[in-house]
Amino acid sequence: MIPDPARLAAIHARAITPAWTEAALRDLLNQPGVWAEVEADGFILMRQAGDEAEVLTLAVLPEARRRGRGLALMQAALATCRTRGVSDVFLEVAADNTAAQALYRAMGMVESGRRRGYYARSEGSAVDALILTRNLGRALP
Repeated sequence: MIPDPARLAAIHARAITPAWTEAALRDLLNQPGVWAEVEADGFILMRQAGDEAEVLTLAVLPEARRRGRGLALMQAALATCRTRGVSDVFLEVAADNTAAQALYRAMGMVESGRRRGYYARSEGSAVDALILTRNLGRALP
């Protein structure tokens, strides 16, 4: 069952800037290999291609942060990845988003690359994206 894109867009709008629109989320959810793990106060959107999967976005409402919601969503996504035959998971995270980096590193993800100036900021600056990866056959640290 495809989650409600309007609900996901409402969560995304409160969690992430710039937020993705309902139409963008609907388009993504209708693509082959894309799925979401959804909770009342957050969601993670994933895309699989072959034996690799990408975390497209992880959004948790501000009032629900630091309560293990992101961790639970990541664990659910990785469990689904395993059932779908995924061996490697990757994502991009802003170099200045230390909270998200801590979560992803706690999940065993390691830096495998960097995209210079990838994320544009509202004041006109740009921030690097760290590319983090995890082989699902590797045990957590």
